Amino acid sequence: MKLHELTIQQAHQLLKQKKISSLELTQAVLDRIGAVEDNVAAYITVAQETALFQAGIADQDISQGNISQLTGIPLGIKDLICTKGLRTTCGSKILDNFIPPYDATVIKKLKKMGAIIIGKLNMDEFAMGSTTENSGFKPTRNPWDSTRIPGGSSGGAAAAIAADMCIGSLGSDTGGSIRQPASHCGVVGMKPTYGRVSRFGLVAYASSLDQIGPLTKDVTDCALLMNAIAGYDTGDSTSVPKDVPDYTSFLNDKLKGLTVGIPKEYRLAKGLDPDVSDAIHSGIETLEELGANCVEVSLPNTEYVVAAYYVIATSEASSNLARYDGVKYGFRDTAKQSLIEMYRSTRSKGFGPEVQRRIILGTYSLSAGYYDAYYGKASQIRTMINEDFKRAFDACDVIVSPVAPTPALKLGEVTDDPLAMYLSDIFTLSANLAGIPGISIPCGFSSENLPIGLQIMAKHFNEGVLFKVAYNFEQATDYHKKKPKIDMPEPNKV
Repeated sequence: MKLHELTIQQAHQLLKQKKISSLELTQAVLDRIGAVEDNVAAYITVAQETALFQAGIADQDISQGNISQLTGIPLGIKDLICTKGLRTTCGSKILDNFIPPYDATVIKKLKKMGAIIIGKLNMDEFAMGSTTENSGFKPTRNPWDSTRIPGGSSGGAAAAIAADMCIGSLGSDTGGSIRQPASHCGVVGMKPTYGRVSRFGLVAYASSLDQIGPLTKDVTDCALLMNAIAGYDTGDSTSVPKDVPDYTSFLNDKLKGLTVGIPKEYRLAKGLDPDVSDAIHSGIETLEELGANCVEVSLPNTEYVVAAYYVIATSEASSNLARYDGVKYGFRDTAKQSLIEMYRSTRSKGFGPEVQRRIILGTYSLSAGYYDAYYGKASQIRTMINEDFKRAFDACDVIVSPVAPTPALKLGEVTDDPLAMYLSDIFTLSANLAGIPGISIPCGFSSENLPIGLQIMAKHFNEGVLFKVAYNFEQATDYHKKKPKIDMPEPNKV
């Protein structure tokens, strides 16, 4: 196995045994990025110099016997998580040259453990999108098929993991932005419970929905990264002071006696691709063979999820993105003379069309005379959705569903149809509205050899049971072991 293909736990063992050095591992990943980045387009910034410097320090620590599970491991970071001294753009021209003066809490935790920050990963602008085509810099391509999307908004993170362009990564999930690209790229992605991982230093899209989480090559790596980033943070008012278990302790449990809920509303969802349906049914059968008991549950307010989400998310985005006015930091149109003209021109040139669309939608929902009819109603529906899950979990331990209704779409397929893009989030949005954890794991392939993910959801702060189910499923299958053959055409030929 080549060094860039290693998992976190494999690399850790080799580093611990001094069979490889962090410098060798980091250089191997940098070489891999150099070999395939032009075709995958997963990175906005590659931090070659600082990564090699950090690797040298990691090797010194290892030589002195100081090694954690992440010491010397090269990680990619979604480009909306603040990294001190390293450009953080949020995939937007309006923050093209923004260099944060501080680290996000999760970055501080990773650095304390000796992890290597190898670069910042491409994304839909301000995390608004499901395809990574809304990046202000370039679209990312799916390593399994260069003509297809990797999903979004953490498309760069998922593509980088699938293409072995980092050993592990962090993304963020507001409505499925970790789970959906994980599904499309055939990797593991977890959205933790809202409040489980600090949001301090995460550039906000929708503050009541955003959550940082890991994207990895397998379930064990996912648990290791969750061990590193989870926990209470006084710097984040939404962080919950709750003890964090060792998530790797759940990786050996069996599924006998566990009850899996199958939402009847998801089974009847319109637009569900036959290949996805077959893969999910096969996945459910595997869980039953492993000893789980599957029962039907109901989430009756599913039909309102998309509408409620896009009112709440765009309303919060409208407020959060008001700070980008060209005055304090970021892009400014200096050609305009008056303050109002500068505001208007800066935001018109700095934000892409999808971000502008969502700001307009959110501003309308919050405007006088419409607040109660839109944001107020959406908040009521959010409460109803949360109650749906509470009742469902009275009858089961976890809920399984598709992650996305189709395998990865063609690049450009929904570029001119934002409503189609919004509707593709039907299976992932509920977990964000309810604040519950969810994980996507590989569960099959389409007839065109495109990865398909299985989503597993659990009660608040019950990530442990997700790891238990996901690990058992992974051990019984080999989908996570399959790798894309990256033999892509040049971008201008597609």
